Amino acid sequence: MPNLYTPHAMVIREIIPETPDTTTFRLQFKDAEVARAFTFRAGQFAEYSVFGEGECTFCIASSPTRMEYIECSFKQYGRVTTALRRLNVGDIIGLRGPYGNFFPLEEMEGKNIVFIAGGIGLAPVRCVIWNVLDLRDRFKEITIIYGARSVDDLVYKRELKEWADRPDVKTIVTVDPGGETADWKGEIGFVPTIVEKAGLRGTDTVAIVCGPPIMIKYTMPVLTAQGFADKDIITTLENRMKCGVGKCGRCNIGSVYVCKDGPVFTYAQLKELPDEF
Repeated sequence: MPNLYTPHAMVIREIIPETPDTTTFRLQFKDAEVARAFTFRAGQFAEYSVFGEGECTFCIASSPTRMEYIECSFKQYGRVTTALRRLNVGDIIGLRGPYGNFFPLEEMEGKNIVFIAGGIGLAPVRCVIWNVLDLRDRFKEITIIYGARSVDDLVYKRELKEWADRPDVKTIVTVDPGGETADWKGEIGFVPTIVEKAGLRGTDTVAIVCGPPIMIKYTMPVLTAQGFADKDIITTLENRMKCGVGKCGRCNIGSVYVCKDGPVFTYAQLKELPDEF
């Protein structure tokens, strides 16, 4: 029986700087047979390792409709992510997964979809955005609302422009007050305020939300006021996940293990979690 913690070898094929502290890796499996057998769903995550340094948890930021590569985006904040930033194209890292549940795309078909993200929280949302856009005829109106502290902190700038240029997608990009530049042409304001101004309607619509906890906290009531049912507001969490398989207990919230019962939860499910969340 294979060891649960043995990672697959991944070759770094491309390194994309997103912001001064955020990087995207485009990865391919070293073993072609493993690559052919690997599958995942939008919303799942993986454990990425630098040999001799450790491993850390990120969502899979690319879409399962594009299986020629796997992408992850990470912000430098600790030992492993610092080690990742030192790597170059052609280097090998480890990947084990996929883990966790996923966004209910089949249940979302035939509905309007609103994507709301802040900062690096666009990474897990990006996965499902591309999944939906690659299956565009299965969904109604698509709206993307994304914000960051400043223009420099916006991730996936090329894709933001690509989405904005599409006639079948409404894209709104904002930066916090004071984070704009002289040539900034987008919105200025915090994400919850921009969501309120957007005049969304909750009827026949699913909202996918991810970002800093403070953004999520103040966005949820706005969506509720716009008629969204709790079951139609979906978010994804990363709560101290370490082992990825429910063994270490670091990600539990009461009896819930984010790595196994999540990371995707509806707002209705979040309301059932204990106060420690």
